[in-house]
Amino acid sequence: MLENIAIYSGVIATVWIVIGVYIASKFYAGYSHSKQFCSELGATGSPTEKLSPLINNYPLGFLFCFFGSYLTQLSNVSMLVNITGWLIIFHGVGTWVAGYFPMDADPFTKNPTFNCKVHSWAGFIMLLSLIVAPILIAISPTTEIIPLYFRVLSLLSVIAAVYYLFAMAKAVKNQSNPGIHQRISYGFQLIWLSAFSIVLS
Repeated sequence: MLENIAIYSGVIATVWIVIGVYIASKFYAGYSHSKQFCSELGATGSPTEKLSPLINNYPLGFLFCFFGSYLTQLSNVSMLVNITGWLIIFHGVGTWVAGYFPMDADPFTKNPTFNCKVHSWAGFIMLLSLIVAPILIAISPTTEIIPLYFRVLSLLSVIAAVYYLFAMAKAVKNQSNPGIHQRISYGFQLIWLSAFSIVLS
């Protein structure tokens, strides 16, 4: 039973974050999914500062760590698959840290607080972990567990995520609509995670 939940926890996490962000946004008057970051739901002083981490970061961190732990314990697989598991665990821990240390209310502030700096570093670890993880799977040996088509899909997901990451950086510089680009970039990473769950099942 637990093994089945662990296998599908990648899919569960993807569905959970979509629902969780949607619910939290309903308690934040005037919140814009296209213009604002997901983390602004838990920003210092926001109407959902306490709610967002409770329904998003903390349970999501558990789901990521649960799925990652399952991968680290797989036997008769490439070491790259086990390392991928650890990267997903890092992503989960980063999710917890980002929830505990809120970002500043102004995402474009020139003088971020200590909490915001920790939040940003946690976000960087989250980002990097789910960029490197698909790359490791893409270069892992083709087996029944990791078929060739999924290795190709892994590489394509990285390219798409990085493309929209640069688009988000440009939007941040222009202070326009970074929220939509962040969601698309992270969406490709989560779609990869969900697909990985399904491939393993």
